[in-house]
Amino acid sequence: MSIRIGFGTDFHRLAEGRELWIGGVKIPHHKGAVGHSDADVLLHAICDAMLGAACLGDIGVHFPDTSAEFKNIDSKILLKRTTDLISREGYSIVNIDSTLCLQAPKIKPYIEEMQKAIAGVTGITVKDISIKATTTEQLGFVGREEGLVAYAVVLLEKSR
Repeated sequence: MSIRIGFGTDFHRLAEGRELWIGGVKIPHHKGAVGHSDADVLLHAICDAMLGAACLGDIGVHFPDTSAEFKNIDSKILLKRTTDLISREGYSIVNIDSTLCLQAPKIKPYIEEMQKAIAGVTGITVKDISIKATTTEQLGFVGREEGLVAYAVVLLEKSR
């Protein structure tokens, strides 16, 4: 067996009048993330971590924000395509560990639903998906509620 670890991060600006999608779940809030797709910061970070672990580039290589194909796309589709890409290389996901940085809204009530959404797409169990959240104590663009950030680490295993 060969194991590989990947790290991913993603940032999105927040704006009034946008939907807020995090971890494949629509979260009620007066601001939403701005992006070419649905701007799901958590799923994008997870995709980047998976691609990095498999040495397949990054999310922008596979799903460029210059392509009309990905305009307003559901990021669960990007996660599924990323899962398929690593599978074709012989990898499977062992676990995902992630952290969201945002001032508001509180994420704890949605974590289980996010885990289920991610598990449903990737084929791993909810117990193999860790999602944590923190504020920045009102510091920086996150603290001012101008944006949000996600970090993810993914462990992949390859059968020889």
